[in-house]
Amino acid sequence: MVHTLEEENDSVDKSISQDIADLKFQLQKLIVGQENALEKTVITLIAGGNVLLEGVPGVAKTLLARSLAASINSSFSRIQFTPDLLPSDITGTVVFNLKSNEFSTVFGPVFHQIILADEINRAPPKVQSALLEAMQEHQVTIQGTTYPLPSPFFVIATENPLESEGTYPLPEAETDRFMTKIVMTLPSIDDEIVIMERFCGERVPQAEPVLSIEKILALQNSVRKIHANAKIHHYIAEIVGATRTASPVITIGASPRASIGLLMCSKAHALLNGRDYVIPEDVIHVSMEVLRHRIRLSFEAQLDGITPDTVIKDILTTVSIP
Repeated sequence: MVHTLEEENDSVDKSISQDIADLKFQLQKLIVGQENALEKTVITLIAGGNVLLEGVPGVAKTLLARSLAASINSSFSRIQFTPDLLPSDITGTVVFNLKSNEFSTVFGPVFHQIILADEINRAPPKVQSALLEAMQEHQVTIQGTTYPLPSPFFVIATENPLESEGTYPLPEAETDRFMTKIVMTLPSIDDEIVIMERFCGERVPQAEPVLSIEKILALQNSVRKIHANAKIHHYIAEIVGATRTASPVITIGASPRASIGLLMCSKAHALLNGRDYVIPEDVIHVSMEVLRHRIRLSFEAQLDGITPDTVIKDILTTVSIP
């Protein structure tokens, strides 16, 4: 344990922590060897954010999105991003109905509770912006009329780190709208054996609803009630501020949106662990996922093999723990 704040005895209702544990357990039945990705995705969901998953093909990014939707009994939509996609293909459009002789609105796939934006960096910026605007505003405007999106509204975007041909890298202002970026790695040999045994037998596991949409909304509300004192606020501000200091390594640091995301994810992690207050350990635990996509490194730093994760680790060891 790394926290040094004065211990408190307050804890949350055990049923709340059990709900989150049940969701994680359900996902672990279907997805092997990605415990960190599962936990951080659930944290992002109950923190009210959106997540960017990075990983090579075959590491269960799509399976994670589908399994999560099935586990909370939510509506689900998968959008395959391609170079010829149009913004209206995502948001919807207005068409003229010859039978009724009037215009009607056709809603796009964004009008679902969980959205899988598959290979988001393969669509041109105008299309990316259509989804990212919906993420930010939780509403969509079609031909001058604004429509609210369902609640909860959770976007899981994916990208392949190995392919650059035919892709449109997300600009800094757009990646900043994702609360977290989670890297999904290839499984170990032992995990791969479990995957084969689990999915090549007579009974392939299927996702089952373990939580309702109402419980997810209640969890999101519970996260906002988690207490974070002034020392925690200052600690988060120092960590995020350290990414902006003049440095030959960092060219662009994290925005205030990172501070909000770091606090909300810290609260969600505290709730996950049965506490109604945040400790420094919560902040440290989620810092990598909240910050890594918000930091841009100099060309020289990249040539030297320095990564955003390296910089974040250095910052966490430099900033004093309250």
